[in-house]
Amino acid sequence: MKNNQRKIGAALSYVTIIANALIQLLYTPFLIGKLGNGEYGLFSLVSSIIGYLTVLDLGFGNAIIVYTAKYREKKELEKERKLHGMFHLIYIIIGIVAGIAGLILSLNTNNIFNESLTPEELGKMRIMLMILSFNLFVTFAFSIYNSIITAREQFVFQKILATINTIVKPLLMIPLLFLGFKSIALCIVITVVNISVLLANYIFCCKKLQTKIKFLGFDKKLFKTVFAYSFFIFLGVIADKINWSADQFILGMFCGTAAVSIYSAASTLNQLFINLSTAVSGVLLPKMSKMIARKADIKEISDEFIKVGRIQYYIVFLMGSGLVLVGKEFIRMWVGTDFDEAYYVALLLILPLCIPLIQNLGLSIMQAMNKFRFRTIMMCIMSVANIIASVFLAKWKGPTGAAVGTAASLLICNVIIMNIYYARVIKLDILRFWKNILGMTIRFMLPLGTTIIFICLTGFSGKLALFVYSGVYVVLYCATAYALCANDYEKGIVRKVSKKGLSVTRKLLHR
Repeated sequence: MKNNQRKIGAALSYVTIIANALIQLLYTPFLIGKLGNGEYGLFSLVSSIIGYLTVLDLGFGNAIIVYTAKYREKKELEKERKLHGMFHLIYIIIGIVAGIAGLILSLNTNNIFNESLTPEELGKMRIMLMILSFNLFVTFAFSIYNSIITAREQFVFQKILATINTIVKPLLMIPLLFLGFKSIALCIVITVVNISVLLANYIFCCKKLQTKIKFLGFDKKLFKTVFAYSFFIFLGVIADKINWSADQFILGMFCGTAAVSIYSAASTLNQLFINLSTAVSGVLLPKMSKMIARKADIKEISDEFIKVGRIQYYIVFLMGSGLVLVGKEFIRMWVGTDFDEAYYVALLLILPLCIPLIQNLGLSIMQAMNKFRFRTIMMCIMSVANIIASVFLAKWKGPTGAAVGTAASLLICNVIIMNIYYARVIKLDILRFWKNILGMTIRFMLPLGTTIIFICLTGFSGKLALFVYSGVYVVLYCATAYALCANDYEKGIVRKVSKKGLSVTRKLLHR
């Protein structure tokens, strides 16, 4: 049953991500057109600032998932109840702190952004920060229920709700934008929809999972155990937030909202790229926690690491190489020629990210093993270096310069250092992993090289180039992936999905 939840959950993750991708690709140009480059940049800047406050989670969300899974595996239900009761109270306190921090930020916007924003923009920013700070307070107060749903591996409900959330927000926002409402109204919609999702999680936990959260006293020993685990995850989240959000903050301070707008367009593509490549690994943290709890041998864990890494690589290589081939034409068609620089920013953000994305299960393995400390320390060092570099580079080269600092930190920490750590400390079979990836890469040079030759011979441009070259490359890529790269397990997945697809199609046609 749990295995089916993971499989269906992973499949629904892709449904959610694809729906989100389509909505973002269609909705973002519309949003920019209705708000204008300046207000869109302001909206993105406020979102990134509120994103910083989410780090007040302190890594407890992942810790609750891991310890709930472990306690249920060992049938220690009393410890599970104590865990939930204690951290529900802690989350309420964190929510209050986050709300106050957001309020303080909103009252000090003039002191931080007065050099780069107009008085009107500062006024709007203040109101948006207040609204989203309230949203953040409610999110923290109810966030334990989402962690419980994940730990109980109820991925079907979780992913269906995520899909509904993805679709409903723009459906509510679009009429408001047509009526002339701007970014403040969008913040209200985001808050209302988010609170509705949180209430749905609460009802599901109470009715379906029979979860009754009650404070059973503050267990210092349990808190210390969980905090010792979560602290380095918390620092890692801060480092990740700095790497992905600091550039927009820095650009907002020194270059204005237009630069933030360009960077945000590239960042949207980057986030879609991350989401598509992590749908499989995203549902495996509870499973890895249970494997570690029952002391699975490292070969079994390495096999899972390689299996998931190969599946993610099919997606990552297709998207990364596709961005290089047709990314510029795509961005021009998507948001216009004013955003040409977003192509180079996207390349700098996405290409160095390809390797850590195919190794994303390694993060879940480290979390389950409670060996997250080293990566966190390295990420913190690199994020500080990223901030220092980005300030100077942003002043010199705007959005592209800011992205260079992020790209360098990703390459040094997540690619070079982490692969050494996986091999020497975690003892994953990294050599076998890279033999698999190198073999696939060599074979994928065939469709990539053929498409490049086709581009050179035909010389199409504009929308025609985007559709023709993308279509040719995807067909050649998929044929190569199945015929030359896929192993028996991966071909079996394709056959199962194809059979189910044909079965559903036949049923629909015979209605």
